[in-house]
Amino acid sequence: MTDAVVIDAASTDDTADLSVLEAEAFPLDPWSAALIEQALAAPTTSVLVARRGEELAGYAVVSVVGEDADLQRIAVPARWRRQGLASRLLAEVDAHVVQTGGRRLLLEVREDNAAARAFYAGHGFVDLGRRVRYYRDGTAALVLSRAVTMG
Repeated sequence: MTDAVVIDAASTDDTADLSVLEAEAFPLDPWSAALIEQALAAPTTSVLVARRGEELAGYAVVSVVGEDADLQRIAVPARWRRQGLASRLLAEVDAHVVQTGGRRLLLEVREDNAAARAFYAGHGFVDLGRRVRYYRDGTAALVLSRAVTMG
């Protein structure tokens, strides 16, 4: 990567860029700008953005309540995938979860998303359950989980 990647908290100024990446990353069920703004304002939810120069290079949305954290979204634009950005975002999510008292990270992933399932398996996530017809198009979701630790 030629430009250094910086990961920090998103602001409402990022809503338009986040909406564009949402549509690319989740074409069957993207969050609207209003949902993104709700996430930015929610007291238990954090939106982390990766920037490469001035450009959005990825983001993650995590909600922490007690010991459980829910990774609601993680995405990187197609042109920057397979460069470690999602792994770096996930590491920042882990750090945030630990700092806020979380011990377990949960997520739902489309059962038919082999690439995402492989990514999560490679980061230590295990199957916890299955939600039938979870997504708008009727696809099931797999619920994945793993303990969160620093280092």
